Amino acid sequence: MQLGLVGLGRMGGNMAARLRAAGHQVVGYDRDPNVSEVAGLPELVAALTPPRVVWVMVPAQVTDATVDEVAALLSPGDLIIDGGNSHFSLDRPRAERLHARGIGYLDVGVSGGIWGREEGYALMVGGEAAHVAMAQPIFDALKPPGEFGFVHAGPVGAGHYAKMVHNGIEYALMQAYAEGYELLRASEYVTNVPAVIKSWRSGTVIRSWLLDLLDQALDEDPQLDGLRGYAEDTGEGRWTVDEAVRLAVPVHAISAALFARFTSRQDDSPAMKAVAALRQQFGGHAVKRN
Repeated sequence: MQLGLVGLGRMGGNMAARLRAAGHQVVGYDRDPNVSEVAGLPELVAALTPPRVVWVMVPAQVTDATVDEVAALLSPGDLIIDGGNSHFSLDRPRAERLHARGIGYLDVGVSGGIWGREEGYALMVGGEAAHVAMAQPIFDALKPPGEFGFVHAGPVGAGHYAKMVHNGIEYALMQAYAEGYELLRASEYVTNVPAVIKSWRSGTVIRSWLLDLLDQALDEDPQLDGLRGYAEDTGEGRWTVDEAVRLAVPVHAISAALFARFTSRQDDSPAMKAVAALRQQFGGHAVKRN
């Protein structure tokens, strides 16, 4: 099958390689001329045989503009897939604009990171069943072998919504592993923390790919001395918490994990300064001064 792929960064480039290894023809475009395979979007579209399928894999802030630019070059019966981390609320308006041109639209949440080329990508798809069927050979090549790793989650918006919740859960899982790691390091009983983490990778109820990755990081740097304790968030953790507030769903662990990332960015927390001041005021407790 043919696929036009817009965006050949860490994810897009590896996806193209996996698809080609499965026998699909991929025509790739990127704004970086050093990695782009065609001169521009018109050349990409011209290289595809109708009905065309174009997968957009670009940062969320430029997705709308890119989708509109691609759509202007397509014909009725063609299909656009957004595989980036767009907010789910943008999907229906985008699909309606494309529908007016006779162009189909799918939103696909993609998980797998830099390991997806070899291991496969988990795909969460939103859109009409006919459009999903049109792109199914691509999905089958990208997903891991076996029965898991792909879902048609529902109508337009469902794919990005599912990926948002996936990333919120990811925040909480990473935070739990991180807190357990710190507690082990603080203990006077455990003398080989990396070995404990490694032992958990088999036979335990907390084994997971994230735990495997933590073990790998400790193999490379047993004390993590080469890293600074600063963690950004890509936005999907915030969106998950926003949705939880809207729907009155308690998400204690996900919320705490998101706020922990905010804390990591403060060298000297104003909130904790206020706590220290209050403890001194009401109890005469000692404080540390700059």
